[in-house]
Amino acid sequence: MFGKVLKLLNGHRTHNLLLINVRNLNAASQTHGAVSATPPPPTGEAERQEEPSQTQALQKSLHIAVIGVPNVGKSTFINHIINHRVCPTSAKVHTTRKSHSAICTTGQTQLVFHDTPGLVTQREIRKHNLEQSFKSSYRHAIQNADVIAVMHDASNSWTRKELHPTVLDTLKAYANLPSFLILNKIDVLKSKRVLLDLIKTLTNDTLTGDRLTKGVPVRNDAKEVEPVVGTRLRQRTTNWSHFHDVFLVSGLTGNGLDELQDYLLDLAKPREWKYASDVHTDASPEALIVESVRARLLDYLPQEIPYNLKCELEYYSVEKNVIYTSVQVQCPTQRIERLICGESNGKLRQITERVTSDLVEMFGQAVSLTISTFATAAKKSN
Repeated sequence: MFGKVLKLLNGHRTHNLLLINVRNLNAASQTHGAVSATPPPPTGEAERQEEPSQTQALQKSLHIAVIGVPNVGKSTFINHIINHRVCPTSAKVHTTRKSHSAICTTGQTQLVFHDTPGLVTQREIRKHNLEQSFKSSYRHAIQNADVIAVMHDASNSWTRKELHPTVLDTLKAYANLPSFLILNKIDVLKSKRVLLDLIKTLTNDTLTGDRLTKGVPVRNDAKEVEPVVGTRLRQRTTNWSHFHDVFLVSGLTGNGLDELQDYLLDLAKPREWKYASDVHTDASPEALIVESVRARLLDYLPQEIPYNLKCELEYYSVEKNVIYTSVQVQCPTQRIERLICGESNGKLRQITERVTSDLVEMFGQAVSLTISTFATAAKKSN
């Protein structure tokens, strides 16, 4: 196992990759395979577009629930491994508020990644004004998954040596599902020894050659998932002894993702695809627009302020391959509204330009976006 890890570490390189490409906002982007701005066709219509039953018989798929504590890089990882921007990202925690799927179809195999909100405690829900659905969203994703991917931040020296209690509780609750560990953000680490020691610590030094990549079981399409009676779990509360494999990756640079994707393709089971081959997300364009605005507000506003804002779609239309859309941001006070707008609406224009750039990359076509703010009786728009 360690020979494999050393081989990967020796091939480790650090890259500087911008996840956001600034595009010409007045012209249609030429982004390859970007998400369509129009909703996917109804299921029956999508199936008619596929080849007849002979092709469907060759199809395979795998559903992966990606879990972890907030801000470990789940959304950035998913965007990179499917090679499409479908998950809004920011530098702050709790960017992902609802679970949704990201789809990557390669040849006859379809990988469906379930992006989940960060696992949180009840105290964190109150602190960040989060929806109670945070506690149930990840459960729904796991119950529709074949395997659990646990994302862990290897760069945080304060927390990297143990798994969070919410992660361990989740793994214990769904102990009958195979799981594997992803150590993310390895691009910021210099020491190979730190990574090797970290693998030993987090897995309780239980990964051996016969448990690496081969023979990992995949469950059938069960509707309900219950813990396996009599499964032996260790009493220690900082690690998990039942990971089937571990991967060292950088969701930002893409290092290590090819090996992980090959691993998942090998696990795929024969069955019809759930989505058409040209669909990359189950989220609607309208939802992606609102979430993209909210993600950039997290980046541009300080402390807890953006968590108290409400974003609502006012208008959405596609005309002559151009998306026209408007989002309203409801502010609790006029002071916060002034903070968002900035002097002469300068900050609001910056936010609008940044979100527009994100949406152009996401949809692969020109976008005309307006963001308006509203607080009590005052209303401004850029």
